[in-house]
Amino acid sequence: MKKLLVTGGAGFIGANFVHYWLSKYPEDNVVVLDALTYAGNLENLAVVQNNENFSFVKGDICDQALVETLLIDHQVDTLVHFAAESHVDRSITGPDAFIETNILGTYSLLKAAKKCWLDDRDKPFEHRFHHVSTDEVYGTLSASDPAFTEDTAYAPNSPYSASKAASDHLVRAYHHTYGLNVTTSNCSNNYGPYHFPEKLIPLVITNILHNKSLPIYGDGMQIRDWLYVEDHAYGIDLVLNKGRIGENYNIGGNNEWANINIVKEVCALVETRFAESSELATRFPEALAAIEANTESLITYVTDRLGHDRRYAIDATKTRVELGYEPKETFETGIAKTVSWYLDNEAWWKAVMDGSYQDWVEGQYS
Repeated sequence: MKKLLVTGGAGFIGANFVHYWLSKYPEDNVVVLDALTYAGNLENLAVVQNNENFSFVKGDICDQALVETLLIDHQVDTLVHFAAESHVDRSITGPDAFIETNILGTYSLLKAAKKCWLDDRDKPFEHRFHHVSTDEVYGTLSASDPAFTEDTAYAPNSPYSASKAASDHLVRAYHHTYGLNVTTSNCSNNYGPYHFPEKLIPLVITNILHNKSLPIYGDGMQIRDWLYVEDHAYGIDLVLNKGRIGENYNIGGNNEWANINIVKEVCALVETRFAESSELATRFPEALAAIEANTESLITYVTDRLGHDRRYAIDATKTRVELGYEPKETFETGIAKTVSWYLDNEAWWKAVMDGSYQDWVEGQYS
């Protein structure tokens, strides 16, 4: 039986991991630590809040004393670190928060883990510090370049990816210098339920439902590998249970798509749903383009993002060969599930978008 501390577990990927883990390993104990900033949402964890093996703590990963208390009081042996500022646009306009959370926050966690798992023990303690990172640390690829492997040199191009690269290096250093048992996974673009609406896929879905423009950076031909979020959780599961200490593992979806084609695919899926169900037109009367099957008319090209990486692609051969990893969802099946989830969970994304959820959080924890 494992006892996990999951940082950032109220965020998009972290919450999906918690759902996955408690479903697959119901005997394990899971403690979530989350600061509940704008992207953290307790509603993401509603399905597990009554589970006796789950507990939630509101707090900052930079609070080393709090982390040490949680590691000791809950006898944690596995720390899965999702907590991060992750939106590239926000990192361009306000990089300070990314340095604070992604670098100093990871450093704080490493110090707490070292103290509780190594320094304060008379005998070896079986433990794991798993760090969740991104393919963006590798930089950008041309259309003909081979996909990123675990041996690709780091070349981050945004404040976000630079902060994640720095945190990756700290995790590596704590293993090689102090002997902390660590693993790191670098994932491609995640999508799926509970994805914060500022990101591409949920933004397109919710904008269609409000009949708003669908902004496309530059020519829309930036290519990304897309990974259904539950497949990401599955990949981390394999790393935790089969991965070699001190190693990095790439987790990808085997799904390279240009942004403009992603948008058109989502448009087509939403139109299909509206055609199949007249009830949707009643629930979403503003979605005129969807009702009229003309959603691509909402596409608007805007000035490209500063330093926009052209292509990311993950080569997950190492993870497949060593751990047996294969994504279970194709993009077609995963995106269909995602569109359905947003159509079925209007209350969730409306609360996130209109700020009522954050107002509630501030009232609960003020």
